[in-house]
Amino acid sequence: MAIRNIREYGDEVLVKKCKEVKEMTPRTRELIEDMLDTMYEANGVGLAAPQVGVLKRIVVIDVSEEREEPIILINPRIVESSGEQSGQEGCLSVPGKCGIVTRPNYVKAVALDVDMNPIEVEGTELLARAICHELDHLDGHIYVEKVEGELMDVVMEEEE
Repeated sequence: MAIRNIREYGDEVLVKKCKEVKEMTPRTRELIEDMLDTMYEANGVGLAAPQVGVLKRIVVIDVSEEREEPIILINPRIVESSGEQSGQEGCLSVPGKCGIVTRPNYVKAVALDVDMNPIEVEGTELLARAICHELDHLDGHIYVEKVEGELMDVVMEEEE
């Protein structure tokens, strides 16, 4: 498929609310494949459609070590959450920065899969954080709004 340009903080598309997906079309399937390719290429754990300039309620997430179990959520919404976790969070749309954000430690989301069938996804820790983070993008919110304290520079460790 294709690697798409990731929109960066300050781009007005990132503060707009996304529209629901009414039907699965070949173009929407291509968007999802491109989003996965783009997320993997950028070494991210999640990507929302507005981050590639498309105002549709679609997110892709993969927190697995093997990078082969992507979660695709269409028209997702969180229906349950509990607990609390605070930790560093970054975003492909805010390159080179991170900050401390408090999120629920458990979330349950309902959505549609790529075949437009209802699904339920539950997650704790990193997956819960990723679900909350990506769903925020669909409503025009970026994690920097929730950062406790200052944004910090990400220090990349050199590969040996």
